[in-house]
Amino acid sequence: MMVGSKVDYDISNLYIPKDGKGDIDYKKSFIATLTIIVRDKDGKVIKRHKQKSHSPTANFIGSMLPVTWYNNEKQCWTITTTSNSTFTYGYNCGWIYYPNSGNNYPDYIENIMVGSGSQSNPYSAYNLASPIANGSGAGQLLYSSPNIPTGITINGNEAYFIISQSFNNQSGGTITISEVGLTVNMTLNTPSSPYYVQGIVLLWYDVLSSAISVGSGQQVIIYYTFSVNA
Repeated sequence: MMVGSKVDYDISNLYIPKDGKGDIDYKKSFIATLTIIVRDKDGKVIKRHKQKSHSPTANFIGSMLPVTWYNNEKQCWTITTTSNSTFTYGYNCGWIYYPNSGNNYPDYIENIMVGSGSQSNPYSAYNLASPIANGSGAGQLLYSSPNIPTGITINGNEAYFIISQSFNNQSGGTITISEVGLTVNMTLNTPSSPYYVQGIVLLWYDVLSSAISVGSGQQVIIYYTFSVNA
């Protein structure tokens, strides 16, 4: 609270003044990185690309809200799947059921998706603008299964995990990748449909700072690294 003469207070222009920062280290505590490597038919690296990843979607943000928010607000959150269908969860709409492979309730990474388009508003993205299909036909890439860690790696004051996936071009032509996304299978536990798989959901989306060309016979490997610094 500030007491005294009139105080101009515009929340849209809040900032920390230079003389208020002192010697505080403003190192980011959460960092997401996107790394892409292209190899030729002999396995030689011919292209490296690395950029900051900073585009969680509305689906991701909604799924991270605590249960108490839904209960206090008495609201449900709407999720849009990659097929443009919707479902709601939270409050009395059901809850996300976290992985339990023994009972086949698959809340897990579905794919790192790649595409040849772009979107200016990642927050509202529910699918890639122009997804590249899985296959060996014209304009397609062969998707391998994603490589998902079984735990989090601790290295000094850093904790991180890496999700990776490879894609092979057997289409006979060059494929251009300009967008990347991370998708999951999402399962809900609802009164009417317990443990029902709702669909594939895009949680993270990035437009590449420079497009990647993958020639016929070449392989591209994509790494998403999520790290936290203490």
